[in-house]
Amino acid sequence: MAELRPGDSTTIRDLVWKAVDEVQITDIHTHIYPHTFDGLLLWGIDDLLTYHYLIAETMRYLEMGYEHFWALPKRAQAELVWRTLFIERSPVSEACRGVLTTLEKLGLDVSKRDLEAYRRFFAEQKVDEYVDKVFELSRVKTVVMTNDPFDDAELGYWSKSRQQDERFRAALRLDALLNSWHTAVPKLQEWGYNVGFDINSQTVSEVRRFLVEWLNQINAVYMAVSLPPSFAFPEGSTRGQLISECVLPTARETCKPFAMMIGVKKLTNPALRLAGDSVGKANIDVVEYLCANYPDVKFLVTMLSRENQHELCVVARKFRNLHVFGCWWFLNNPSLVDEITRMRLELLGLSMTPQHSDARVLDQLIYKWAHSRRIIADVLTDKYVDLAATGWLPTEQEIRRDVAALFGENFWRFVG
Repeated sequence: MAELRPGDSTTIRDLVWKAVDEVQITDIHTHIYPHTFDGLLLWGIDDLLTYHYLIAETMRYLEMGYEHFWALPKRAQAELVWRTLFIERSPVSEACRGVLTTLEKLGLDVSKRDLEAYRRFFAEQKVDEYVDKVFELSRVKTVVMTNDPFDDAELGYWSKSRQQDERFRAALRLDALLNSWHTAVPKLQEWGYNVGFDINSQTVSEVRRFLVEWLNQINAVYMAVSLPPSFAFPEGSTRGQLISECVLPTARETCKPFAMMIGVKKLTNPALRLAGDSVGKANIDVVEYLCANYPDVKFLVTMLSRENQHELCVVARKFRNLHVFGCWWFLNNPSLVDEITRMRLELLGLSMTPQHSDARVLDQLIYKWAHSRRIIADVLTDKYVDLAATGWLPTEQEIRRDVAALFGENFWRFVG
């Protein structure tokens, strides 16, 4: 074991980087699926290139109409993105760099700029073996999915049989239930739940039954919803009633946390489809109210606006039933991950989960965690060097303990 001395930043850096590089990660929020959900699992170069981040970036350069782009087959869309972002100009954005990191980690020569060669590589892969390869390269042990029973495509897989790959854990997504009640009601009725559009006692009872049955059906780790920056609570809206009378009591009774991802403005540009969402600053009062008035409910919270991050940290200092996680979506850029991670460590110590991948394409686990590991390791190194300067010398065992907590154990301890 390396011996540490005050001011020995090189040795500390080596120990931190080794611990972070070797830790097995729990990725607590993703949009990926096991290979048994083959109709939903996205993977390979064409799916990487048609990721909505890259589509939005591509359309900034093109005069092509949005509908013209969407009418193209995926292969042609990928070729257009490749030519526009990687060939005609340097791929300096984080989303572009992510594609290159992924290819490089897979052993492909990115200097050749050979899209067809990359396609041949992926065509040769067997999907189940490739899933194993991605988990090995990213050193991810477990991912938590996003599972929506109101999604007809996904519903079919759960009704057939429960997925068996233990690396994939489920989270019950409630967006359709809470944000689109008028479309959720007919579905619930079709499935045999005696609900109506009015939130009366019968509907409340049936929605609670739905939540418990689906939590059990998919063995969900938590319930989750994405919310707009205008989200308020308490309020007399249908969403407010469903949260107060159905979701929170169910969370209390089942001991399942309620995860809120707050700050997304849906379809600011509808022509961009999934790439058309934007961001807004939310009111932190809603998080304070929920944590204070429901102390026996656990809340997982991430917020989309950079401007909300300091407030969220301060609230987390006051309420132990709040667990802050990840740099979500538009915040998942190196400069912001660095800034936010430093602030969280300075305000919350080690009592949070600094990152999740939010991956929609399997291969993204490789680059998102390669990039995040490096940033988090740099931040941790600086913090341990600060400690060493006082004479408090962290041991290798202590560093590994802390790293394991940040990359998974904190989350599992919180969810119980």
